[in-house]
Amino acid sequence: MERKAVYAGSFDPVTNGHLNIIERAAKMYDELTVAIVVNPNKPGFFTVDERAEIMSQVTSHISNVRVDTFSGLLADYVNANGFIAYVRGLRATTDFENELQMAQMNARLFKNNTETVFLMTDPKYSFISSSLIKEVASLGGSVDGLVPDYVAFRIKEQALMPGIDILHRRTQI
Repeated sequence: MERKAVYAGSFDPVTNGHLNIIERAAKMYDELTVAIVVNPNKPGFFTVDERAEIMSQVTSHISNVRVDTFSGLLADYVNANGFIAYVRGLRATTDFENELQMAQMNARLFKNNTETVFLMTDPKYSFISSSLIKEVASLGGSVDGLVPDYVAFRIKEQALMPGIDILHRRTQI
């Protein structure tokens, strides 16, 4: 039986902290799916298709990682795909309280005894969040070293496009 796990999130944008969790989780399972959540009520900096392309690019060196997108209830996605584990990264104790509550709800919704597995983020990435990256980039600050090089390139590319509010994505086009 293949041991498949999923690491889900918006990844808008993917950070070095996310990539660290992905690389470590991929060593634990036969296959790790990085599932990008589609939330039509939350405009992203990058579109879902862009995030999937970016994620594929920055994880291309990991042979057992596949990238997917989904919308709706996480438990439905997990149950439909037969994952044995749902991976979550923790940056600080404040993350733990929220993640514990979600894990307990998911335990009721996941079928086949899917486990939630928490991995501590490498301390050098513990302060990084996608929201912080977007804020720094929107104010013209450098995100180099906080996101994979390709992501930094794509953020800079977006910032140079006329009519784009980098923090609120294409609201002015």
